[in-house]
Amino acid sequence: MFKEFKAFALRGNVLDLAVGIIIGGAFGTIVKSLVDDVIMPPIGLALGDVDFANLFVLLKAGAKGAPPYASLADAKAAGAVTVNYGQFINNVVTFVIVAFAVFLVVRLANRLKPQDAAGAPTTKDCPFCRMSIPIGATRCPHCTTELKAA
Repeated sequence: MFKEFKAFALRGNVLDLAVGIIIGGAFGTIVKSLVDDVIMPPIGLALGDVDFANLFVLLKAGAKGAPPYASLADAKAAGAVTVNYGQFINNVVTFVIVAFAVFLVVRLANRLKPQDAAGAPTTKDCPFCRMSIPIGATRCPHCTTELKAA
């Protein structure tokens, strides 16, 4: 059983997957910081100092404090029940940016990958029956017409 596990774990695609997950996690942290610390503050400023993370709808007041709550943290500290749509907006923006960044990385990787050269044709069409035949054929196997040597 140990040999089978070792063969499984050391297969190339398993190691590639593990590396991809680790790099993806680190990349996600960087993108989250980009969204939270670089992109969202100017958007919030442009919209009148709105911090999307603090946008919420109060469903039930908390037992430890009465509304209104200045921030989501105050509402949570008071034990209030809230719908945190501002955090959802932040997560959607983060997802769109991550998806776009992954798209750009894949696009760049595809451009750097060598393109398969179009190989020489291996077949030709019979001039009489129009069936596909090997390029070096001297007689068509379909209509038995004798062909000129190519």
